[in-house]
Amino acid sequence: MRRALALAARGLGATSPNPVVGCVVLDAHGQQVGEGWHRRAGGPHAEVHALAEAGAAARGGTAVVTLEPCAHTGRTGPCVEALLAAGVARVVYAVADPHAAAGGGAAALAAAGVRTAAGLLAAEAEAVNAAWLTAIRHGRPYVRWKYAATLDGRVAAADGTSRWITSAPARADVHRLRAEADAVLVGSGTARADDPHLAARDVPDAVQPLRVVADTGARAVGPGARVLDAAAPTLIAVADDAPDGRVTLLGRHADVVRLPRAADGRGLDPRALLAELHRREVRSVLLEGGPTLAGALVAARLVDEVIAYLAPALLGGGPHALADAGIATISAALRLRVTDITRVGDDLRVTAVPLPADKER
Repeated sequence: MRRALALAARGLGATSPNPVVGCVVLDAHGQQVGEGWHRRAGGPHAEVHALAEAGAAARGGTAVVTLEPCAHTGRTGPCVEALLAAGVARVVYAVADPHAAAGGGAAALAAAGVRTAAGLLAAEAEAVNAAWLTAIRHGRPYVRWKYAATLDGRVAAADGTSRWITSAPARADVHRLRAEADAVLVGSGTARADDPHLAARDVPDAVQPLRVVADTGARAVGPGARVLDAAAPTLIAVADDAPDGRVTLLGRHADVVRLPRAADGRGLDPRALLAELHRREVRSVLLEGGPTLAGALVAARLVDEVIAYLAPALLGGGPHALADAGIATISAALRLRVTDITRVGDDLRVTAVPLPADKER
C-alpha cells in the first residue's frame, strides 16, 4: 500500500477533476507483478495500468489500491469489471469512494466472490487525495495557504519590498506546489504590489494551474499585467457592482466572473468564490494571496492546510502574514497540527492542518 500511495502522488496536478489513485498487483504467491497510477483525466485508471503490466499473473492474486475501485462507466469503463476479468481474488483498498455515482465497487466485487478489505493506511491515503475528497464531500476546492515570512512573521518590509524573503530552493519548491494545484489564487493587494505571474516554472510536464485574481473593484489588474500572458489560463473575479467599463476591458484579456461581496462589503464572498471555482472543476487551490485575502478565508474556516516558508531573517516592521481573521481572543485561536517540518535551502517549510473543531482548545 505504501508503494501504491507513492504511485498515486505522481498524478498530483494532472488528474483533476478525478482523484489520484495508485495500484499494486500481487500474484497468488504475494509477489509484485504490476503497478500503475491514474495519470490524467480521461485516461486509464490505476487498476487498468497495473493489471496490464501484471497480465496473466494477476489471476488468483491481490490488487492493492489507494481508493475503492469504481463501479460506474464514465470516460473509461468500471475498474470493478477490469479486476473481475483479470481474475483477481482479493482487493485491498485504503479509502472508500464517497462519490455517489462511482462508489459501491467493494460491494460489487464481494457479490462476485472477490474478497475485499478496507482501511489499510487510510490516513495516508486521505492525505494524498485530500483535494478530491474535500471537493466531493464538501462541494468546494481544498485550500492550501502558502506564504513566505521572516521569523518575526513579516511578509514584506516597511517600504513594501518582499523580493526575496526566502531562498531560491524555497521559491523553486513553491513552483512544485503550483504544479500540483488546479488553481493559484491571489487578491488585489498582491496583484498591485507584486504583479505576479503565478504560472508553474521549471517543473517538467506541469499542467499549468488556473491563475485566479480576486480583484473586487476590477482595478488591480490592468493590460500588460504578467498574469494576463499566454503561459496559463486566467480568471479575474470581480464584485457584482464593479464598473462595467473595467469589466469589459478585463474581459478582452481574461475570463471574468462577477461574484457577490462579503457581508462586510470588503472583498468578495469567499464561499461564493470557492463555489465558482468548484463549478469550474477546480479541486485544489493554492492561496498565495496577501494578509487580507488569507484573513478572509481563515475567518470563514475555509483553509484546509497551511504551508509556511520561514526565512532566518528579521524585519521588525511591515505587514504580517495574516490580517484580521475575526479572532479577538486567544481562546478563539484556530489551532493547527504540524504535519511536517523540512529544511528547504536556508529556510524552514512548516506544514500544518487545522484541528477539528472539537479538538481546538
